[in-house]
Amino acid sequence: MKILLAGSIAFDYLMSFPGKFKDTLIEQSLDKISVSFLVDEMVKHNGGVSANIGYTMALLGSKPMIFGTVGIDFEPYRQHLERVGVDCSTVRVIDGVFTGSFFANTDTDNNQIASFYAGAMGLAHRYNIADVVSENPDLVVISPNDPVAMSNQIDECRANNIPYLFDPSQQVARVDDEFLQRGIEGCAMLACNEYEWEVIQKRTNYTIDTIKENGHIFIHTLGEDGANIYSGNEVIHIPTMSPNKITEPTGAGDAFRAGLLRGYELGLPWEIAGRMGSLCAAYDLEFSGTQNHTFTISEFVERYRQSHDDEGALDALLASASA
Repeated sequence: MKILLAGSIAFDYLMSFPGKFKDTLIEQSLDKISVSFLVDEMVKHNGGVSANIGYTMALLGSKPMIFGTVGIDFEPYRQHLERVGVDCSTVRVIDGVFTGSFFANTDTDNNQIASFYAGAMGLAHRYNIADVVSENPDLVVISPNDPVAMSNQIDECRANNIPYLFDPSQQVARVDDEFLQRGIEGCAMLACNEYEWEVIQKRTNYTIDTIKENGHIFIHTLGEDGANIYSGNEVIHIPTMSPNKITEPTGAGDAFRAGLLRGYELGLPWEIAGRMGSLCAAYDLEFSGTQNHTFTISEFVERYRQSHDDEGALDALLASASA
């Protein structure tokens, strides 16, 4: 199965300020701010939704293609992704700009001042799926990216009968109602969390019954309560898997999608695919950043089987590792 992961590819620059922003900001002077915060620590992480999903899928033996636009600083990131097995041939490099970057400074009260530089990501609408693949993928994952690019991908998938998973995520707050309706109407699968689903319901009048009646798979993530997968008349509850420790939560949702998609790619039941997603999320929670966790497939299967009986289904995953 050929899966194309369309979405953002970015760098995350995370800084820690050893004080409180409120001690520096003067309420009466907020109309003329000129402040500088000396930080104790800065770390740079590889990020972006499509790359995050692709990284964990590759750990599970998949060869996912990621489709996004990057800048002139991408080469070390490319090497990192290709080392684990991500296909970067569908990435497009834009000359003269940098890769999209998120800059966040967090104080001791966990308040955050952040900026996002779209960079090359803002030019993703220049490229269509047909520009980067010679044959239609079996599934396209349309995840957060430049909204025009996402809209174009929806139209291209619908026009060419390409099944797609619609995962608007944080872009639900930015795109219009028609975009959401069009994306959901044509999708094979919809994925969103509790807040995003509330926004979608208010802006489209869709309900879970609407999604089911249209024949879509609905993947509804519920944070600490796991996830529900709606398939036909069946509701499959996916419990969380406990991490050995919680270091930092960023990227857990992307890791969940990666495990679920790998299970789907192998033709496994939704219950098992969903629990694969939960285990991937647990691995992510144990590390800072979105692509710093690692495991072998045999380690993954052993840990899965410590919590759940897969009745031998994950032998397919083990076989893929030796193929």
